[in-house]
Amino acid sequence: MFGKIILTAAVALIALPAAAQEAHHRPGEEAVDPYTVSDANAGAAPFAGTAMFDAFHGQAGIDRIVDDMLDRSVADPRIALIFERTDMVRLRRTLKEQFAFILGGPSSYTGRSMEDAHDDLGLQPADMGALVEHLQDAMAAEGVPFHTQNRFLARLAPMKRDVVTR
Repeated sequence: MFGKIILTAAVALIALPAAAQEAHHRPGEEAVDPYTVSDANAGAAPFAGTAMFDAFHGQAGIDRIVDDMLDRSVADPRIALIFERTDMVRLRRTLKEQFAFILGGPSSYTGRSMEDAHDDLGLQPADMGALVEHLQDAMAAEGVPFHTQNRFLARLAPMKRDVVTR
């Protein structure tokens, strides 16, 4: 009986890291409905190798790009309202994970699918255009070469069908 309890506790501890990846277990983030955590939710396949990740100056560069892009977006009157009801702590974390994963970094993506994450936002093509504009400005400020920016944007572009709903 005692051995069974220890085994059950060990199994629970092994399962704990997976539960910790779910959004409602992250400190500072609002709870979301349960979903399956999968890299497939990132919306794009990763680049092979680490050349793209390195061109973005690794995780630190990606973090700066995402923070800059979101700061620009929140300050932009064209799209600021979209972010008023957004859990910015969660958004920053999941975008950083998503970008690092797609760029071939050593990251996994723990966010929801693009369709599920955007289904109630009612985004229009102009909203997506403004966000891409801010991403381009943030990548340029980070010193990411223009051709490398374009390769990344081309990888992200197919997500538009899941993100733009109006």
